[in-house]
Amino acid sequence: MKYETTVFTDSRTGDTCTCIHHPSGLEIRVMEQPDFSTAHAQFGTKYGSINVRFRKAKDTEFTEVPAGIAHFLEHKLFENEDCDTFSLFNQIGANANAYTSFDRTVYLFSCSDRFEKGLEILLDFVQKPYFTEQTVAKEQGIIAQEIKMYLDDAGDRVFYQLLRGLYHNHPVTIDIAGSVESIAQITPELLYTCYRTFYNLHNMVLCCTGNITAQRVLEVADRLLIPAENEGLESAFLPEPETIVTPYAATKMAVGKTMFMLGFKSRPERGEEELRAALISMLTFAAIAGPASPLYQKLMAEELINDTFTTDYFSGDGFFCLLAGGESDDPQAVEDALLAEIERAKTEGLDAALFETLKRAAYGEAITANYSPEGAVSTLVDSFMTDRISPFARGEVLSKLTLADAQECLRERFRADRVCLSVIAPDGTEG
Repeated sequence: MKYETTVFTDSRTGDTCTCIHHPSGLEIRVMEQPDFSTAHAQFGTKYGSINVRFRKAKDTEFTEVPAGIAHFLEHKLFENEDCDTFSLFNQIGANANAYTSFDRTVYLFSCSDRFEKGLEILLDFVQKPYFTEQTVAKEQGIIAQEIKMYLDDAGDRVFYQLLRGLYHNHPVTIDIAGSVESIAQITPELLYTCYRTFYNLHNMVLCCTGNITAQRVLEVADRLLIPAENEGLESAFLPEPETIVTPYAATKMAVGKTMFMLGFKSRPERGEEELRAALISMLTFAAIAGPASPLYQKLMAEELINDTFTTDYFSGDGFFCLLAGGESDDPQAVEDALLAEIERAKTEGLDAALFETLKRAAYGEAITANYSPEGAVSTLVDSFMTDRISPFARGEVLSKLTLADAQECLRERFRADRVCLSVIAPDGTEG
């Protein structure tokens, strides 16, 4: 069988990734690491909780489905007609799992032996859905309990409260698991509709790393992959204003200390531009308020924050925001100090030496991320989900970022009129 193949090479380390465009429609990414004793595989689809409105090229109208159906579908795929898939992996000594996020669903396993058998199990069960009225009803009860548990998770609540404060229409505000009401609407027919739409091999990727070879992967793939027609899948979101919904949102819960998260809503990007925006935003925020910054040390000394305080970015299809959060007795004072420091840095400039230190550290992390099969397989999946960019793009992009880029990021993405503060306060206190 002939394959269309692309080889990605990291010019700095010499690491390579073989990307095979399989005749079935599936993209297969393989990083051979013969010095390791373990192997990892992840089989993923670009289908997450935000994909609730979609159509194929032949469709004239969009299909809308209940929130939480992607996560529900992930749970149900592990059950086939005659056995539980986890037991099959256990029999060969492999560790298996799966996860659903906002923009993807991924099934995975790792092993130190019998890799081909594990890959057979993975490719087989993901391609064989089995849903009945009885099994769906049973799962609705299980996931409803899971949703109720998350309602008591303060970290989960402060995050989604923030997203609802930032986004008017984007479904990123909806819990990945959906709601008790939304999952009650799920039927076997809806599950099959979503499966046939998003589990099309043209929308999926298989990534393998560790003590394996591309040839071994292809021998299994050639036997088990069921060819699919590219049906021109399109997910659609309602128009999203640049403005935020509210600058402040608060809830009281049974927590020992006030939790907060603030976010700057910003312009979403695609592909390598999304990666570049995420990396420069991460470095800029760390220079402003990371552990090595003067502001962080000042807030710690004043006991306005503790070591739970972190900065990060959050991006995907149609959304991009910059996050900071932790515990504080006075979240508003933290926000005020942060906004004041941002305005100062816009005028006086960021610390050039600190920026370079942060950049070198991030670059080192990007390079070493692929040193283990577990880290490498996640890199391969991430790069595919980011519009199929090179798995080595992170290091390449970081190496080219400059202090001037950070200053531009500061002006464009850290806007005081695009920030929301989300607070979870203890019961019996002012929110």
